[in-house]
Amino acid sequence: MRIDILTLFPEMFAGPLSESMLGRARENGLLDIRLHNIRNWSDNKHNKADDYPFGGGAGLVMMAQPIFDTVEAVDPGHEARRLLLTPRGRLLTTQSARALAACPRLLLLCGHYEGVDERIMTLMDGEVSIGDYILTGGELPAMVLVDCVSRFVPGVLGSGESAEDESFSKSLLEYPQYTRPASFRGQDVPEVLLSGHAANIAAWRQEQALEKTRQNRPELLGTFGKYYENKGK
Repeated sequence: MRIDILTLFPEMFAGPLSESMLGRARENGLLDIRLHNIRNWSDNKHNKADDYPFGGGAGLVMMAQPIFDTVEAVDPGHEARRLLLTPRGRLLTTQSARALAACPRLLLLCGHYEGVDERIMTLMDGEVSIGDYILTGGELPAMVLVDCVSRFVPGVLGSGESAEDESFSKSLLEYPQYTRPASFRGQDVPEVLLSGHAANIAAWRQEQALEKTRQNRPELLGTFGKYYENKGK
């Protein structure tokens, strides 16, 4: 999978894209992630890429010209699914990440300052947000999206089950996990996990996932909520 990231601050990506899972996936040729500095396409002698907004207001807006030229140079045939990272976008979810992972190529535009010139949207295929809060730019959301989407790219995790057996994969939060030793500072691993009984372990994990979701994110329960309420009667 190829991912092109358009940003004013490419240096921010050095660590996150070179370490752990993403670093290994790039080394193994599973991910082809390319960074593009938007300032390099500015027609201003000072490589300026932002200006004051028409109509007044605080802050600066990213200019159309450098972004248009960058997009057209990086993806001249519009082969990539082009996405702007912005708080006003559609919320990134497990389902949308899985759908994006099926795309052979993504182009991510990192907004910054007070946003981008709206005319840029004629180039984009959509807008994505990672949550209902404001960050200083789209660089961190782009990192989150790349990490989230990459987990659904075949071979990246090394196990096809890993991406499906975690929080939100089935509209529930993940059940508790334990590893060695079986007893640590007076706290023991639940006996059922040591039993080797697959059906009992699966049932315990389902109950624990329901309980964790009820405690922390009850709005996710949906149809599982009715099951949970009936079971408690």
